[in-house]
Amino acid sequence: MNKPRRYGWNLLIALDQLVNALLAGDPDETLSSRMGRAVRDGRCRGCYWICRALHRLDPDHCQKSIEHDEGDDEVIGI
Repeated sequence: MNKPRRYGWNLLIALDQLVNALLAGDPDETLSSRMGRAVRDGRCRGCYWICRALHRLDPDHCQKSIEHDEGDDEVIGI
């Protein structure tokens, strides 16, 4: 990946993590990871539908995005 593209991708990830932190999630985790864990654990019906929509763009996106070493600093679970 070239440097301008990598820079843009890094900014998108940072924005994703910021939104997750603003929604009382772990500040070092992406929304897709958080929703993937919630779907896996059967905790969020809405997350299921969002992950299902993302699946059309990237098969198993939320499941592949789960960061197993993150989520411990989540304030409010979804």
